[in-house]
Amino acid sequence: MIEGIFVEGLLYGIMVLGVFITFRILDFPDLTVDGSFPLGAAILASLVTAGVDPWISVGIAFLGGVLAGLCTAAIHNYLKVPNLLAGILTMTMLWSINIRVLGNRANLPLIQQVTILKNLESQFGGVIPQEWLLLLFFFLIVMMVKLLLDVFFRTDLGMTLGALGNNPQMVISTGVNPSYLKLIGVGLSNGLVALSGAFAAQFQGFADVNLGQGIIIAGLASVMIGEFLWKSNRIFALTLRVILGSILFRAIMYLGRYYGYYVGLTPNDLKLLTGLLIILSLVATKMRKDKPSKQLLASTQPTPGVASPPQVSKPGEVLSTKEGDDA
Repeated sequence: MIEGIFVEGLLYGIMVLGVFITFRILDFPDLTVDGSFPLGAAILASLVTAGVDPWISVGIAFLGGVLAGLCTAAIHNYLKVPNLLAGILTMTMLWSINIRVLGNRANLPLIQQVTILKNLESQFGGVIPQEWLLLLFFFLIVMMVKLLLDVFFRTDLGMTLGALGNNPQMVISTGVNPSYLKLIGVGLSNGLVALSGAFAAQFQGFADVNLGQGIIIAGLASVMIGEFLWKSNRIFALTLRVILGSILFRAIMYLGRYYGYYVGLTPNDLKLLTGLLIILSLVATKMRKDKPSKQLLASTQPTPGVASPPQVSKPGEVLSTKEGDDA
């Protein structure tokens, strides 16, 4: 049971890292996720079925997600469509594209196909139990993605991207075009989401066009749950708590799925439970935010003639994570 929760938490943690980039860093509510997640699964399934190497298929699935994100950002940047509507448009179009990728059908099984997970089980299945093998594999994959993101957000480009959601005017004053940053950020986010979808297809043994239905809600809930663990602006802590939030969310869903009948819950109530989790997270975060604000207001009255120092980011810090802001 515990291994299964951790495996699912790590698997979907890659998706949550993508949601974190758009939702908290870019302040770009992106609903493309509901379409890019099954896109990654569909690309992986189609390529593996066609005999392409599974690792190459995973890489192409990532690039497919990047293209989906670029499409959303381009619609927003160049057609002046609001970001929320741009995401909805791309998500809607991806539903038809995903069916075409799957060969004009709604799902594609992978039971008879050679995948990365099956290769692992065939090579190490006799040495390590299957559950622990999957746990170790996804732990390594998620840690590699996390460390790459940590390194990226320590570069000049990553720090500028991190400042975009909080203060776009400051980014413009430095001579950087925010449209390009949105292309990079939204593209990277959906690339990670599609990567998670590609691994999810292998884990579940099939790709389905409805695989991403409601996945954005799960991603948002995981991000918010992770924010309760500790407060920090260090990118290392931010990405770590996102992953832990994903694991906690999966644990709550597991408890609701298998023990919810004690309080009258059925599997059909899981979406209700997810929505309630997000609402509770928003309320609790707002209460936590208001409390120190009142204390700060009482203790730091402005001194006449003395200007407040400008907010400057340090390497590894992200200024624009709007923790505590309402969705």
